[in-house]
Amino acid sequence: GYQKDKKRGGDDAAADGTNYAVDELKRFTTWLSEREEEPFTAVVDGPNVGYFGHSTLRYSQIKLVVDKLEAMNERPLVVMLEKYTRTNFWGSKEHQQLAKRDMEVIQNLTNSGQFYVVKPTCLDDFYWMIASVVNQTNAPKEGEWVVDAGNEEGRYPGLRPIVISNDQMRDHKEALLGRRAFRRWRGSHIVNFNFPGFYADEWEERPVEFCAADFFSREIQGNPSASNGGLAWHFPVSGWDQNERLCIRIPL
Repeated sequence: GYQKDKKRGGDDAAADGTNYAVDELKRFTTWLSEREEEPFTAVVDGPNVGYFGHSTLRYSQIKLVVDKLEAMNERPLVVMLEKYTRTNFWGSKEHQQLAKRDMEVIQNLTNSGQFYVVKPTCLDDFYWMIASVVNQTNAPKEGEWVVDAGNEEGRYPGLRPIVISNDQMRDHKEALLGRRAFRRWRGSHIVNFNFPGFYADEWEERPVEFCAADFFSREIQGNPSASNGGLAWHFPVSGWDQNERLCIRIPL
């Protein structure tokens, strides 16, 4: 009887933890959909950007990406795990203490409403993933949620919100959506980033580059053909390199 009761208690605790995580995620989506401020057009995977190229989390890199996005007329939201907002925490490989300037970045983003803290035991990946598809219905400036290529503002083309992350999401491919639907979502919303390392000062200005998660779409696509004025159809082929396509040109 003791073993059975003990197991039931463990199951109840696990269920409570799951319910808590679900409730917290619902609270986030409600906040995102009901807020009346300017809508977010970009969501930043805070830990992924902060740890890029380092074993310790760098808020200087988060600020670098946020500044670049704002210069491109985007309004970014940074999603961050709660433990990384403490002055002291155990990081991915070592203990870390945040400096005054790190805390200033957190405070400034919080004051501007661009910083969302994910509670302990919750998976932050779900937050920036779901933020890309939540309908920000009460935002007063919904505008166009598709940005054309070659726009005058220099914005990254495609659907909004974009998600800034280099996460390969291997843990989520099969669990959340069918393979094709997941691939389409990833190709539409995920934007990878890159920037060089710093030399002496981590807060120095550095160029930031954004690029599509998939250089070539893995869907069948028809594109205008410059050679004959018709269409060029590109087909991904099983067994070929991921960036190779069978091309069939159909003249007018």
